[in-house]
Amino acid sequence: MSANRYTRDQMAARVAQDIQEGAYVNLGIGLPTKVANYLPTDREVFLHSENGLLGMGPAPAEGEEDDDLINAGKQPVTLLTGGAYFHHADSFAMMRGGHLDVCVLGAFQVSGKGDLANWHTGAPDAIPAVGGAMDLALGAKQVFVMMEHQTKTGESKIVAECTYPLTGVACVNRIYTDMAVLDVTPNGLAVREMAPGLTFEELQAATGAQLLKGQ
Repeated sequence: MSANRYTRDQMAARVAQDIQEGAYVNLGIGLPTKVANYLPTDREVFLHSENGLLGMGPAPAEGEEDDDLINAGKQPVTLLTGGAYFHHADSFAMMRGGHLDVCVLGAFQVSGKGDLANWHTGAPDAIPAVGGAMDLALGAKQVFVMMEHQTKTGESKIVAECTYPLTGVACVNRIYTDMAVLDVTPNGLAVREMAPGLTFEELQAATGAQLLKGQ
């Protein structure tokens, strides 16, 4: 960690801590895929991929990749003993039917009310990429967002109101960033943890929504 921020690996390890024994979990494309490498070995967790996998393991060792075994982000993965392949439609039925305990998604913006925007920035030249995000955001029992706290230009990705097209309304339960872990509560965003050395005032200054201290 540098400049009072968690590294991406530290963020992934922190998310993994909150995934309970026996949970069925979908890891979104991009940063959330790292969580698979940090799941506690003494916990049985079933990883689901929307392209038709259940029982994914961590990334394969270099040189042991199987081009036919990939996740939804087209990254090589492994399959644990007892893992299964199935049709894309069956995979989405799992997502939409409330069968997933947790999904971990990236985001462009999350609002103070837990609204999620992660499929399109609205820019004319941007390529929309909704994938299964809407199905996951509304179908999973818990929605965790894992993202950088700010954009590359220093704008907060946590905002009072989303300005990008919404993926889901009031669907996010917890936000994990390189600066903090935040819970979405009926009263607003409660600070659960902060990066070591970071003050509440510094965190608030970097955040576009009002934070609740000491929750």
